Amino acid sequence: MPYRFAALALTLLLASCGGGGGGSSGSSDASAAPTLRGVAATGAPLVNAAVSVVDGQGRAVGTATTHATDGSYSLTLSSTSPAAPLFIQVRGMDAAGAPQVLHSTVPAVSSAMVAHVTPLTNAIVALALGTEPAPVFAAASSSGSQLTQLASAAPAASTFLKTLVKTQISDLKYSDATALDLLADATFAANKGAHDLLIESVRVDLARSSRNLPLLQIGNKFLAAPTAEVVVELPTAQTELLKSSGTPTNAITSTLKAATSATSLLGTLSGLDELGAALNRLIAQGASASTITADALLTGYDKHDSRTKADLASLLATYSAANRQFGRFQLLGCADDAPASGTCAKVLVGALVSDSTGAVVDQFTDAVSYNKAATANKWNLIGNGKKVAFGIYPLAYRALNADGSANSSVSPNPVIGLQVEVQGQGAGAAQLLSSATVQLPGGFSIPFAYCGRPLLCVSATAGATSVVPTGGVADVALPRAAVGWIGTADSVRAAKFVASYTLAGTAETRSAYLRADVLGDPATSRFATLDGISTSAPLFAANLQSGTLSISWTTWAAANPDLRLIEIKRVFTPTAGGAPTVLDTAVPLPGKTAVTLSTSFTPVDAVTSELWLQAVDSQGRRFHTRYTGKV
Repeated sequence: MPYRFAALALTLLLASCGGGGGGSSGSSDASAAPTLRGVAATGAPLVNAAVSVVDGQGRAVGTATTHATDGSYSLTLSSTSPAAPLFIQVRGMDAAGAPQVLHSTVPAVSSAMVAHVTPLTNAIVALALGTEPAPVFAAASSSGSQLTQLASAAPAASTFLKTLVKTQISDLKYSDATALDLLADATFAANKGAHDLLIESVRVDLARSSRNLPLLQIGNKFLAAPTAEVVVELPTAQTELLKSSGTPTNAITSTLKAATSATSLLGTLSGLDELGAALNRLIAQGASASTITADALLTGYDKHDSRTKADLASLLATYSAANRQFGRFQLLGCADDAPASGTCAKVLVGALVSDSTGAVVDQFTDAVSYNKAATANKWNLIGNGKKVAFGIYPLAYRALNADGSANSSVSPNPVIGLQVEVQGQGAGAAQLLSSATVQLPGGFSIPFAYCGRPLLCVSATAGATSVVPTGGVADVALPRAAVGWIGTADSVRAAKFVASYTLAGTAETRSAYLRADVLGDPATSRFATLDGISTSAPLFAANLQSGTLSISWTTWAAANPDLRLIEIKRVFTPTAGGAPTVLDTAVPLPGKTAVTLSTSFTPVDAVTSELWLQAVDSQGRRFHTRYTGKV
């Protein structure tokens, strides 16, 4: 049966059973405004996230905030007769701490509608639009023809998407995939049920091809590398989906036509939330660190990126003393160096930690394992077993003058490359490593050495065990224009990097994979900028050195909801040479967009004063901004 006709039949069936957001008319009963509800989730709920709704004419017809516990939302539209389709956007932070901007749709309007917002619904909208949803949503008032296409193609797009994740659907025991409504499943909740685990078991990304075509990328989340197993060209897919007998499979450019699955793992994950509940009970009892250390929930815990069992118990005791609680765990991937086909022994998880008001105050990451023989709490914290943390990220860096203009002394500006993070310090800023070597996919190796900072610094001297840091991005950056060993193979998604080091006399190697392609030409608007900086109001060095400077980035954050600021630091470098003084400032969690740089610095000699801002997107790309203070 053609995709369009199969999807239409499914939509009509759901509407007749009261299970969808369907209906044949393009407007609702004029006597009352329609209602809209749903759940926003990436596996774990998207809590305290902003929901915005526009109708088919691009008119704003409602806003809401998702619930602090389960990610649900509900609202009455501001119009009694909104035009179809409804177009929904949710902006928030997931349980991994990554910023998320996701979309969904209601193709036909009725009096009471359901629209969940997940990575899968975002993929449906992208397929139906033939491009990334966020720019279309931002220009909804002038995107009438695109919204009409969204309504027409969305049901077929949902049907097509299910073929791309059919192995997961089978593993999760869906006997009839046509009955699964990814947009409006009336029973959906972010609770490790089958629908929720389908969302969690695949990586869903939007990207651009070498020809700048928008792509949908889907892959098994539990592979060692974040491979895009299925790649779909969105414009071609949309063209086919809009045909009465289209063939959207023509848009698949990858060898695989469906993602692989962690088959045996998916059968055990439904009980993972029991671990979070058990940890919350332990925390609520006011347990001490010693009590937590001896608890069965930590039996077998080794270490996680240098965090020991004692460190973990101390952290949980801190949560206990402050009356914190874990939100639901989100599956992040596999911690195994070489996962067996169809499974994963150590599963990476993340969870948001909130206070009694529901405000998110921390983000927790660790690894868990499954014990089939256990009589209770079959899932337990285990750690990834690694002595240090190691990660590789696409990097972009932009240098600004004190007035916010581009610094012409830096060329190219922006700079692109790789950010290499090898942990150099552990708890209490204690030194972990003196040196490490990172091997690139192209076969070249780069030396790193201890520099008194949390991360090891790039070393210009092979074998060095100590270097002087710059304090800036150069400590961890491998710029493509400056390091001749960086090639194309090192800059693409799933590129593998290997770190080698010796800790306490024991040699160890760790692998890390590039989560996304290095952007060839990042837009300048993506780099964090401060409010109020201009030619008439520059950033003065004296203000950077004071302990009373308040900064904000509200305008930039509003324009880039898919980015999150993760680092703020001031760097004071003696002009005569020598080690800089680096003052780090804790970055508030979203949606706060202001902070006071409260530690002062009094220079003895002349210094260069800089402010560094680092932002991250949902695929881990790093965007650095450097302001040089005006003397």
